[in-house]
Amino acid sequence: MIKGRKVSILGAGKVGATIAYTLAVQQVVSEIALIDVNKQKAEGEAMDIIQGARFIAPLKIYSGDYAATAGSEIVIHTLGLPRQPGMSRLDLVNTNVNIFKETLKEVVPYTSESVHIVVSNPVDILTYAATKISGLPAKRIIGSGTLLDTSRLRAILSELTRKSYVNIHAYVLAEHGDTSFIPWSMSSLLGVKVTDYVEETMGLKGQDWKAKVLEDVRMAGARIINNKGATHFAVSMSICEICKNVLGDSGTILPLSNMMTGQYGVDDVCLSLPFSVGAQGLGDCIVAKLPPDEEESFHKSAESLKSICKQINL
Repeated sequence: MIKGRKVSILGAGKVGATIAYTLAVQQVVSEIALIDVNKQKAEGEAMDIIQGARFIAPLKIYSGDYAATAGSEIVIHTLGLPRQPGMSRLDLVNTNVNIFKETLKEVVPYTSESVHIVVSNPVDILTYAATKISGLPAKRIIGSGTLLDTSRLRAILSELTRKSYVNIHAYVLAEHGDTSFIPWSMSSLLGVKVTDYVEETMGLKGQDWKAKVLEDVRMAGARIINNKGATHFAVSMSICEICKNVLGDSGTILPLSNMMTGQYGVDDVCLSLPFSVGAQGLGDCIVAKLPPDEEESFHKSAESLKSICKQINL
C-alpha cells in the first residue's frame, strides 16, 4: 500500500463504487472519499467496503460533501447519466456536460492541486469540457480514453494468437468510441509484427481479420451492456492502473485522453495517444511515425469529435 495517499471519487454508482472497491482490495491508497448526490448510497457503499477492512491494509473510506475532497492527490469523475442499451456514448453529451459544469464549480476550489481523472462518457468530450471549464493545467485532466479499449484489444489478440496478452504490445488510439483505430504499425508480439504473425505464421493472410478485431473492440462495451446492463469491472481495473502510476510517479506509458497540442497536426480536441504518467498527471506524449492511412484515421477521429465539441455550450 502507498501510505498517506488520498483519492476522492465523484459518483457512487456502479463504476464509482467498483473503483473504490478495486482501490481498496489492491491496497493502492490509504483514504477514499465517496461523493454522491445520493448521500445514503455513498454512505452504504463506504460501509460495505470498510466492513471488510479486516482483510485488507488499513484504510479510511467515507462519504461526504465536496469539501471532503480537500487534500486528494487524485479526483475521479464518474458522475453522469449512465449509458443505456442501444445508446451511443455521444448521445450522452449535453446532459453530462451540464453535470460536469456543476460538479467542477463545486470541487475545483478544494482540489486545484489534484490530478483529475475523467471516466464518465463520452470521455473525450467530457475531458475536453473539464479542461475548458476547470481552468486547471491540461496535463492534470486525464481522460481514461482508450486504456480500456487497449486492454480489450490485447485480450482479443491473445485469444486469436493463442499467446499471452503479456507478450502482446498493441494499442487502440484516438476516440474512446466509434472512430477509434488500431495502429497496426505499432503492434508487436515479442518483436514480431502482430500482422506478420497472424497472416504468415497463422495462415490468415488475405482474410479481413483486422476489421473484425477492430469491430470486436469497438462493440465490446455495448455487448456487455446488452448482456448485463452495465460495464464496471474492467473499467475499474483500468482506473486503478492510472492511479497507481500517478501515485507512484512511474513514468509508465499509457494510452490516455488529453488535450491535443499539435500532435499529428491536431489541436483543441481531446484524444488518446501514448502519454507518460506521473505525479503531476501526464508528461511527454509519444508521437510515433504512422503510415498515411493510420494518420488519416487519427485525423478523422479528431474531426468527428471537434464537430461535437462545437455544438456543446461551455
